[in-house]
Formats: sequence, C-alpha cells, structure tokens
Amino acid sequence: MGVAGKRSIASLQSPPSSRMINNTNANETDCKEVKIPSQIFFAIAMMTLGENLLVVVAVIRNRKLHSPMYCFICSLALFNTISSLSKTWENIMLAFTNTGHLDKRGESIRKVDDVTDSLLCMSFIGSIFSFVAIAVDRYITIFHALRYHNIMTMKRSLMILAFIWTFCGLSGVVMVMFFHTVVIITCLIVFFLVSLVLILFLYLHMFLLARHHAWKITALSGGATQQRSDLRGVLTLTILFGVFVACWSPFFLHLLIIMVCPQNPYCECYRSLFEVNLVFLMSHAVIDPAIYAFRSAELRRTFRKMFLCCISTPCHSLA
Repeated sequence: MGVAGKRSIASLQSPPSSRMINNTNANETDCKEVKIPSQIFFAIAMMTLGENLLVVVAVIRNRKLHSPMYCFICSLALFNTISSLSKTWENIMLAFTNTGHLDKRGESIRKVDDVTDSLLCMSFIGSIFSFVAIAVDRYITIFHALRYHNIMTMKRSLMILAFIWTFCGLSGVVMVMFFHTVVIITCLIVFFLVSLVLILFLYLHMFLLARHHAWKITALSGGATQQRSDLRGVLTLTILFGVFVACWSPFFLHLLIIMVCPQNPYCECYRSLFEVNLVFLMSHAVIDPAIYAFRSAELRRTFRKMFLCCISTPCHSLA
C-alpha cells in the first residue's frame, strides 16, 4: 500500500509476485490481480474520517456520554480515524510518486512510509481490542448489572484504554520492523482467532440469556412488547458479530494463505483479491459508527443538537 519497500501489513497490497506475497516468481496462474482504484480507497477513508470524528466530538461534548461504554466506542472511533488519516496520506503520497514529484526510493519517503504503516498496524490491532472491550462491557452490563458501576468504573476504564493504546502503539512499531518474519504474522493470526472466539463466547452467552428472559417475559402481562425489545437487542448483537467476521476474516485468511501455501496456484488466485479484502476491512470502520453510535438514542439527540448549533447560534454544552 505504501510508496517505499514495505515490511508491514500494508505491504500485502503489493502485487502477488512481491516478496511478502510470494517467495518465488515461478508460480503460474491464470488469475490476474484485481486492482481497486485509489479513488475508492480515498472515498472510504473520507467517509470513515467524517463519521468517526462526528462520534468522537459528540462523546466529548455530551457529559451524559462520559461513561465506560462510550469511552470504548470513542476509542474505536479514534482508531478508525487514525486508519483513515493514514490511508488518506498514503494515497496522497502515491499520487505524487506516480506523477514523478516524489522519489519512492528516497530515505525521507521510506521513513514517512514506515510511520504510516505503523499507524495502520496500530489502528487495525486497536480496532480489535476496542471491539473486545465493548463486548466485555456489554457482557458485564447484562450478567453483573447490579455490580456494573463498581466493576467498570471510569478510572478502571481509562486504565484499560491506556493499556490498549500503549500496547497497540508498540505493536505497530514492532510489526513494521519485523513483519517479514513468520512469527509476527503467526501472532497476528492467533490474536485475531483468540479475539474471535472470545467475542463469539460472550455474544452467544448474551444471546442465550436474552432468549431465556424472553421466554419468562411472555408469561407476564405486557410481555410481548418487552420480548420484542429483547429480540431487537439480540438482533443487534448478531449484526455486530456478523459484520465483524465478514469484514475482517478475508484479510486474515490472506495472511494464513501466505504461510500455508505461498506457491500454490489456487492460493495465488485468492491472493490476487487482496485489494478487495482490504476494501472489506476498511469498510468495517464505516459501518462501526452506524452500529455502535447511530443506534444510540442519546447520540442521535446529540447529533441533532450539534447540527442545530452549526446552523444557528454557537453552543458550548450539549448535555
């Protein structure tokens, strides 16, 4: 994805004959690499940037949203914003390089490219961490409702966020430095699979609890309305997990194929779809705000107030 020689996740966007995707140029396949216009990546980045910045500003300005749950949502939005800015900057550098205004072999370009790659790696890992944190928060809300405010305090939430950002920042640097090693790719795949299993367990447990409550509520007066509400909550959780798997799995399958069958022609065909997989991965950052934020009544009210403030008189508090 970058301008200089790549050593990170972003390098996987290069043609299948590159060092990271193939260890040989002798592979023969009828599958040509599917190229996605840079304008599409730029458009997705701009949509992601706008939506997630809107969420961050809304959470900061509305004191009612200063809770652990919205802190994790805000963290996810910030990681998505960093990813968008990195991708946008990369597209700008590619445009200047393709027109001959920048030397892609220059030392300064390589350093800027490494920084961009580090930010992209950090945002990818941070998105998964934030997603897991949100799942754990919802799990505690349902199964330990009476003790939730004692378990998930703002101080504890901020400590969790500090750990996530520190770990992701260091991971981004390490991955750029040593991404050519199999160990780093293996760790990334294992991390994704473990996160997937953990999220699946939490959501499945919450789904079973919601169904159990629905059965009990049907026996009570006015239970139909509450049952529909529970089912809507279960549907939301299902959508969250389904979108996460659909957007991220193709990319990590690509990483797995790199290690398992680097010279197989059939695997080569799948690797030719890398840029399509990258579009799915980036689209998750566009869908996130719609699922996590725009389904929140409080956030929708905050957005309306922000819009009214923009078209009328300045306002300083939305709480």
